[in-house]
Amino acid sequence: MIDVPEPFAREISEREGADGARWIASLPDLVDELCARWSCTPSGRVMHGRVGIVVPVRREDGSPAVLKVSFPHPGNDHEPVALATWPGRGAVLLYERDDARYAMLLERVDHSTLLSLDDTDEAAAICGRLTRRLAVPAPPNVPRLSERAKAQERALLDAYELLTDHVPRRVVDTAIDTIRELAMEQPDTLVHGDLHDKNVVRGTREPWLAIDPKGFAGDPAVSAMSVVIGGYQRQLSTDELCAELPRRLAIFADAAELDRERVIRWTQAHALLYACEKRTAPGKARDGTVYFAERVATVLA
Repeated sequence: MIDVPEPFAREISEREGADGARWIASLPDLVDELCARWSCTPSGRVMHGRVGIVVPVRREDGSPAVLKVSFPHPGNDHEPVALATWPGRGAVLLYERDDARYAMLLERVDHSTLLSLDDTDEAAAICGRLTRRLAVPAPPNVPRLSERAKAQERALLDAYELLTDHVPRRVVDTAIDTIRELAMEQPDTLVHGDLHDKNVVRGTREPWLAIDPKGFAGDPAVSAMSVVIGGYQRQLSTDELCAELPRRLAIFADAAELDRERVIRWTQAHALLYACEKRTAPGKARDGTVYFAERVATVLA
């Protein structure tokens, strides 16, 4: 029976309340049940993220894999759908799934992520190439990003005066124009939804593989935000990243075979939407990310 990492148990219980505490208490038995059903045996230290655990296992034939079990949440609904649609093409392989339990048996990959790569230009190109490889026809049962467009436009309009206290009006107008022109109608293409340096890992079948997709249908150019997030994860200074951002977005766009202007427009709009969410959320403390996002949106406008 596994031991649930205490920091993970505490975080889930604090964030999810009684439901989280009950789920944490059920995890050891749930892992035992899934291992028995899928004929595998725990073989290493239990790892975790913010929403789930990853248990290294050995399958019946001795091959390595990992058992991933996530806290039941709508944000995790479409990960197995996306992985099944790609079948290992640019992403980790999905061996088994139990959608009701938010559980999957997955290919085991290296712990090394794209953050280990010193060449930030190459990191942008890798995210671009993965974006191109993952851009396949979307299955019918994933959310459409176009369905969010009206809410995004309304959020920016409602917060217009608040936002223009922090960025020039043209920055907000540019983002609104992008939502109106690009977001209402988008291609029916599968999009990772959370592609950034920590969600790209070294593989053996392929040099780099995507993990932890959200699974949306929409414009692959929305994944260009990975260049911004990756830079922030590398703890680059705001000035350093913003000075390099147009060039790195061009590298991403060319590798993804996407229009450069479209990539820049989506990234600018998403940066401001993030700042808008931070500025308007009740009771949320302002951290450095909101100022960072506003600077990115201003530079790209």
